[in-house]
Amino acid sequence: MRGSLELAPGHEIFDLGEVTLQSGARLPNAQLAYRTWGSLNADGGNAILMPTFYTGTHKRNEAYIRRVPSLDPACHFIVSIDMFGNGLSSSPSNTPPPFDGPRFPAVTLYDNVRCQHRLLTEVLGVKRLALVLGWSMAGCQSYQWGAQFPDMVAAILPFCASARTSQHNKVFLEGVKAALLADSAFAEGDYRTPPEAGLRAFGRVYAGWAFSQAFYRERLHRELGFETFEELLLDWERDHLAWDANDLLAKLRTWQMGDISANGHYRGDFERALRAIRARAILVPCTTDLYFPPEDNAVEVQHMPNAELRPYASDWGHCAATPSRKDSDFMQFLDGCVSELLRG
Repeated sequence: MRGSLELAPGHEIFDLGEVTLQSGARLPNAQLAYRTWGSLNADGGNAILMPTFYTGTHKRNEAYIRRVPSLDPACHFIVSIDMFGNGLSSSPSNTPPPFDGPRFPAVTLYDNVRCQHRLLTEVLGVKRLALVLGWSMAGCQSYQWGAQFPDMVAAILPFCASARTSQHNKVFLEGVKAALLADSAFAEGDYRTPPEAGLRAFGRVYAGWAFSQAFYRERLHRELGFETFEELLLDWERDHLAWDANDLLAKLRTWQMGDISANGHYRGDFERALRAIRARAILVPCTTDLYFPPEDNAVEVQHMPNAELRPYASDWGHCAATPSRKDSDFMQFLDGCVSELLRG
């Protein structure tokens, strides 16, 4: 199905119609962008779902498919669904009035997963998910899938993620948000031209959290081709200048509200929600991640009946798992986890 959103080559659009969100707000003409690789088998059970991460789209997930042999479209039906707010699915930047820009309603991970479930079952014919995996906010969605649809998910593999956004993580996000809002050109979200100073500041603040202290101490930015950390910061500025400011804030709000128990079924009982995840699970934190630290995953695994904590040792912090990193060590590590979970 194709809707009114501008398409990147190779992906499709699912028209959801009017969606009532967790908040009670209604989003008319909601749409999900998605991409598939491979074919669904006769029993509808060979599907692998890869949600998208913050500042990510299905196109960036393609790097995992290229570099992780176990993510094989010859054997599995791989689906990547773009999160609300990422500029391809319904977002502040592409939604018509009266829900455009800063008026775009708050969307939770619960909302995202409920709509993804509709796409998978109503359009694609998926009956069971062999695996849900992803980095960062995509990993948070894998937890959400496991708790929200426990009978449908065989395995989850969240890496550099958590089942609930911690208070410290929320504070970090408040910092990058404040840097953007401080630009007078932001105009409370009704900007006529991009608030460039705010977007540059957003990128600079973010870079301090995305990598670890050891990354900067050991000058590992040189492995990315940057002689100085200032060159790295300028690259982060350029990257965030490519994003719509309201889209960044919409996804940030979704991230801050992340909590698998924040719904009518679990009513805030976080441990109960974790216990409900019956899927086989390997939780992969990076040992130096500053906003999804291993300690949070260590708490989670205690309450998940079929989960293992498998930290990845790296000085690259949260970016140890980025799909754009050329170092193949993490991809080899990830491939082993994927292969193990798919084997059962």
